[in-house]
Amino acid sequence: MSETAEFTIGAEVTCEDGVCGDLRRVVIDPIARTLTHLVVEPRHQRYTGHLVPIDLVDTTTKELRLRCTMAQFEALEDAEETQFLPGAPGQWGYGQNQVLSLPFFGLGMGMGGMGMGNMGMRNMGMATGPQAFAYDKVPAGEVEVRRGQHVHAADGPIGRVQGLVVDPSDHHVTHVLLAEGHLWGEKEVAIPISAVTGVDENGAQLNLTKDEVRDLPPVDIDHPA
Repeated sequence: MSETAEFTIGAEVTCEDGVCGDLRRVVIDPIARTLTHLVVEPRHQRYTGHLVPIDLVDTTTKELRLRCTMAQFEALEDAEETQFLPGAPGQWGYGQNQVLSLPFFGLGMGMGGMGMGNMGMRNMGMATGPQAFAYDKVPAGEVEVRRGQHVHAADGPIGRVQGLVVDPSDHHVTHVLLAEGHLWGEKEVAIPISAVTGVDENGAQLNLTKDEVRDLPPVDIDHPA
């Protein structure tokens, strides 16, 4: 996989003047199948990540390096948003029209509006009083991919997402990096994006069988500390 850039979720990300955090998730355009944003979160500061446009990423190096300073990184759009909903002990307490859901995103299907990402909602509230929910902000028509999302072959689960491989010339996603489960030890493979048929709250679905995945060549994925 020469002339490609690997985006391993969990890897360290640096700015021009220092380390700005870790790669927490990536955002893709499911129709064009291109990488559009990285979500980089400062260490020890949960829910303070920023949406980094892919054009700010220096793809000439194997390291994840941004073409901006720390101050410019901090000025980027927040990757999470918190909303408060009325609550009471033992009930959700949602008012009329206050509906939160985990939508389905298929590769090839868009989703309009800036809203929560798939699998991105977190209850941050207490047992009583207003309920605080932090959710991932995803640009209109795009979807997010997280480290550890389940990957399902045509005949059953096979492992979890490790990251993506991207063509730096046009940001097109070429492969999904997969750490398969216990079936073949610690083997890691790159799944062609053409084999990914959809992504939803249950993970990514493939049109390959487990045996077909097993026959794919292994890749060397750098593991973040």
